[in-house]
Amino acid sequence: MPNIKPISDLRNYASILDEVAPGSPVFLTRNGHGEYAVISIKDQEEYEKTKAALKFMCEMNKGIESGEKEGWLTSDEIRAKLKARRENV
Repeated sequence: MPNIKPISDLRNYASILDEVAPGSPVFLTRNGHGEYAVISIKDQEEYEKTKAALKFMCEMNKGIESGEKEGWLTSDEIRAKLKARRENV
């Protein structure tokens, strides 16, 4: 069950922070609507890792689609492209 508190409870922020734990964020509402989430650092790190993994998978899927549409590059072609990119930096 989500832990939902009105934002006015932040007047006593120590009690809010005591309720935050990995896997158990506290959601703060303003005028009855969700506004903020207070999460643990561990949860934030896990979120960032998941976000990076999803971004990586999306890029990999773009590469697969490109290879299927336009044809695959040989390892020599890839080396040449990487070398040219390195020289232009």
